Amino acid sequence: MDGLLHVAVAPVIQAAVAPVFLLAGVATTLNVLATRIARIIDRARLMEDRLHTAAAGHADELHERLRVLSRRATLINRAIALCVLCGLLVSLVVAALFVSALLEIDLALPIAIAFVVALLSFAAALLHFLREVFIATASLSFGGTRVAARDVAKR
Repeated sequence: MDGLLHVAVAPVIQAAVAPVFLLAGVATTLNVLATRIARIIDRARLMEDRLHTAAAGHADELHERLRVLSRRATLINRAIALCVLCGLLVSLVVAALFVSALLEIDLALPIAIAFVVALLSFAAALLHFLREVFIATASLSFGGTRVAARDVAKR
């Protein structure tokens, strides 16, 4: 019986390798996203502290920067949520592979659907991340000259 169990489980472990690698990539991406949201929050707190003592003209600029940071934070939060969804679905795929093999039930369709949805959620997370990077880059100033987002779009 033990030999049969090892023979039945070995192909499942082989099939689970690809989703587990995806899970590792998702975890790395979550680490990057968590770092970015932490930096956005730190910068927003710093600007909010400066806002209390800022002159009117400078306060307007700080409010504009805070709006940009808010938009960036929203995009990163969505990317994090989508990565977490992806990670959960991939974990369910791996578990379902084992349940399917051990209980000898056909879960091929639910496994395929969960995996495709996981990949789509990861792709959507990457798109949100890319949008956030574009916003961050467009709001940079080099040598005191801020490049407006509309000017970046023209290039």
